[in-house]
Amino acid sequence: MIYKIEWTKKASDNLDSLDNFTSKRIVKKIDELLINPFSKDVKKLKEMKGYRLRVGDYRVIFDIESNSIFILKIGHRKNIYKK
Repeated sequence: MIYKIEWTKKASDNLDSLDNFTSKRIVKKIDELLINPFSKDVKKLKEMKGYRLRVGDYRVIFDIESNSIFILKIGHRKNIYKK
């Protein structure tokens, strides 16, 4: 199945606030979701809807609907799950 990536405003802002090296690593991992959105670094969330992608100390929260992957938010692991 072919997926497409869609970014929320919040996720885009989160990415822009990170340093250049980290943001490039995260974008590369997100691009890998197009090939396999259920890789070993992806886990289904229990406390909230969606999935998380691990990129070092950072997490990408996303959801999958039909053929779209919605990037919801990006942040450091210590505070990404806080509301």
